[in-house]
Amino acid sequence: MLKEGMIAPEFTLPNEKGEEISLSNFRGKKVVLYFYSKDNTPGCTRQACAYAGAYALFEEKNAVVIGVSKDSATSHEKFAAKHGLPFLLLADPEKEVHSLYGVLKEKTMYGKKTIGTERTTFLINEEGVLVRVRKKVNPDTDPAEVLALL
Repeated sequence: MLKEGMIAPEFTLPNEKGEEISLSNFRGKKVVLYFYSKDNTPGCTRQACAYAGAYALFEEKNAVVIGVSKDSATSHEKFAAKHGLPFLLLADPEKEVHSLYGVLKEKTMYGKKTIGTERTTFLINEEGVLVRVRKKVNPDTDPAEVLALL
Protein backbone atom coordinates (compact mmCIF):
# COMPACT_ATOMS: atom_id res chain seq x y z
CA MET A 1 0.00 0.00 0.00
CA LEU A 2 1.32 3.42 -0.96
CA LYS A 3 1.72 5.97 1.80
CA GLU A 4 2.69 9.59 2.04
CA GLY A 5 6.47 10.00 2.20
CA MET A 6 7.15 7.10 -0.18
CA ILE A 7 8.66 7.52 -3.63
CA ALA A 8 5.89 7.39 -6.24
CA PRO A 9 6.22 4.22 -8.32
CA GLU A 10 7.64 4.84 -11.79
CA PHE A 11 5.53 3.95 -14.82
CA THR A 12 5.23 4.55 -18.56
CA LEU A 13 1.86 4.67 -20.33
CA PRO A 14 0.56 5.99 -23.66
CA ASN A 15 -1.23 9.34 -23.64
CA GLU A 16 -4.25 10.35 -25.69
CA LYS A 17 -1.97 10.82 -28.73
CA GLY A 18 -0.35 7.40 -28.33
CA GLU A 19 2.95 8.90 -27.07
CA GLU A 20 4.74 7.07 -24.26
CA ILE A 21 4.78 9.18 -21.10
CA SER A 22 6.81 8.34 -17.99
CA LEU A 23 6.29 9.75 -14.52
CA SER A 24 10.01 10.57 -14.37
CA ASN A 25 9.49 13.04 -17.26
CA PHE A 26 8.04 15.42 -14.69
CA ARG A 27 10.82 15.54 -12.10
CA GLY A 28 11.22 19.15 -11.03
CA LYS A 29 7.44 19.70 -11.20
CA LYS A 30 4.60 18.83 -8.89
CA VAL A 31 2.36 16.12 -10.30
CA VAL A 32 -1.35 15.71 -9.66
CA LEU A 33 -1.99 12.09 -10.65
CA TYR A 34 -5.65 11.19 -10.54
CA PHE A 35 -7.30 7.87 -11.30
CA TYR A 36 -10.86 7.79 -12.56
CA SER A 37 -13.24 5.10 -13.80
CA LYS A 38 -14.24 5.88 -17.37
CA ASP A 39 -14.23 8.59 -20.02
CA ASN A 40 -17.53 10.37 -20.63
CA THR A 41 -19.28 9.17 -17.48
CA PRO A 42 -20.99 11.93 -15.47
CA GLY A 43 -18.71 12.12 -12.42
CA CYS A 44 -15.51 11.58 -14.38
CA THR A 45 -16.49 14.25 -16.90
CA ARG A 46 -17.27 16.76 -14.13
CA GLN A 47 -13.92 16.04 -12.47
CA ALA A 48 -11.98 16.37 -15.74
CA CYS A 49 -13.76 19.60 -16.67
CA ALA A 50 -13.08 21.04 -13.20
CA TYR A 51 -9.37 20.25 -13.61
CA ALA A 52 -9.47 21.83 -17.08
CA GLY A 53 -11.14 24.97 -15.72
CA ALA A 54 -8.43 25.40 -13.08
CA TYR A 55 -5.53 24.24 -15.25
CA ALA A 56 -3.86 27.67 -15.51
CA LEU A 57 -3.80 27.85 -11.70
CA PHE A 58 -2.07 24.46 -11.54
CA GLU A 59 0.50 25.66 -14.07
CA GLU A 60 1.15 28.76 -11.94
CA LYS A 61 1.99 26.40 -9.07
CA ASN A 62 4.47 24.45 -11.26
CA ALA A 63 2.12 21.45 -11.31
CA VAL A 64 1.05 19.12 -14.10
CA VAL A 65 -2.25 17.24 -14.06
CA ILE A 66 -2.39 13.66 -15.32
CA GLY A 67 -5.57 11.61 -15.47
CA VAL A 68 -5.38 7.81 -15.70
CA SER A 69 -8.13 5.34 -16.54
CA LYS A 70 -8.52 1.90 -18.09
CA ASP A 71 -9.78 3.48 -21.32
CA SER A 72 -7.79 3.31 -24.57
CA ALA A 73 -5.69 6.15 -25.98
CA THR A 74 -8.33 6.54 -28.72
CA SER A 75 -11.09 6.95 -26.13
CA HIS A 76 -8.94 9.52 -24.28
CA GLU A 77 -8.32 11.42 -27.51
CA LYS A 78 -12.07 11.75 -28.13
CA PHE A 79 -12.78 12.62 -24.47
CA ALA A 80 -10.10 15.33 -24.43
CA ALA A 81 -11.29 16.82 -27.73
CA LYS A 82 -14.96 16.80 -26.72
CA HIS A 83 -14.30 18.62 -23.44
CA GLY A 84 -11.23 20.70 -24.33
CA LEU A 85 -9.01 19.02 -21.75
CA PRO A 86 -5.55 20.64 -21.69
CA PHE A 87 -3.82 18.00 -19.56
CA LEU A 88 -2.54 14.48 -20.16
CA LEU A 89 -4.80 11.46 -20.12
CA LEU A 90 -2.96 8.15 -19.84
CA ALA A 91 -4.33 4.79 -20.98
CA ASP A 92 -3.93 1.80 -18.66
CA PRO A 93 -6.18 -0.88 -20.20
CA GLU A 94 -4.06 -3.66 -18.69
CA LYS A 95 -4.55 -2.05 -15.24
CA GLU A 96 -0.85 -2.41 -14.41
CA VAL A 97 -0.48 1.13 -13.04
CA HIS A 98 -3.88 0.88 -11.34
CA SER A 99 -2.51 -2.17 -9.48
CA LEU A 100 0.82 -0.48 -8.77
CA TYR A 101 -0.97 2.45 -7.14
CA GLY A 102 -3.55 0.27 -5.35
CA VAL A 103 -6.66 1.91 -6.80
CA LEU A 104 -8.50 -1.25 -7.89
CA LYS A 105 -11.20 -2.09 -5.36
CA GLU A 106 -14.08 -4.52 -5.10
CA LYS A 107 -17.40 -2.80 -5.73
CA THR A 108 -20.98 -4.03 -5.76
CA MET A 109 -23.22 -2.91 -8.59
CA TYR A 110 -26.77 -4.22 -8.90
CA GLY A 111 -25.91 -6.98 -6.44
CA LYS A 112 -22.92 -8.15 -8.49
CA LYS A 113 -19.36 -7.82 -7.23
CA THR A 114 -16.85 -6.34 -9.66
CA ILE A 115 -13.37 -4.84 -9.50
CA GLY A 116 -13.35 -1.15 -10.32
CA THR A 117 -11.30 1.99 -9.94
CA GLU A 118 -11.55 3.83 -6.64
CA ARG A 119 -11.41 7.54 -7.50
CA THR A 120 -8.02 8.49 -6.01
CA THR A 121 -5.71 11.48 -6.38
CA PHE A 122 -1.99 11.43 -5.62
CA LEU A 123 0.01 14.61 -5.12
CA ILE A 124 3.68 14.07 -5.95
CA ASN A 125 6.37 16.64 -5.24
CA GLU A 126 9.25 17.77 -7.47
CA GLU A 127 11.50 14.96 -6.18
CA GLY A 128 8.94 12.23 -6.93
CA VAL A 129 7.74 11.76 -3.32
CA LEU A 130 4.08 11.14 -2.52
CA VAL A 131 3.04 14.07 -0.35
CA ARG A 132 -0.70 13.38 -0.31
CA VAL A 133 -2.85 10.34 -1.06
CA ARG A 134 -6.54 11.21 -1.39
CA LYS A 135 -8.95 8.26 -1.62
CA LYS A 136 -12.65 8.22 -2.55
CA VAL A 137 -12.44 11.84 -3.67
CA ASN A 138 -15.48 13.86 -4.66
CA PRO A 139 -15.24 14.51 -8.43
CA ASP A 140 -16.78 17.97 -8.05
CA THR A 141 -14.45 19.28 -5.32
CA ASP A 142 -11.23 17.30 -5.92
CA PRO A 143 -9.52 19.86 -8.23
CA ALA A 144 -10.17 22.81 -5.89
CA GLU A 145 -9.08 20.82 -2.83
CA VAL A 146 -5.86 19.71 -4.53
CA LEU A 147 -5.16 23.25 -5.68
CA ALA A 148 -5.53 24.44 -2.07
CA LEU A 149 -2.97 21.81 -0.99
CA LEU A 150 -0.42 23.14 -3.49
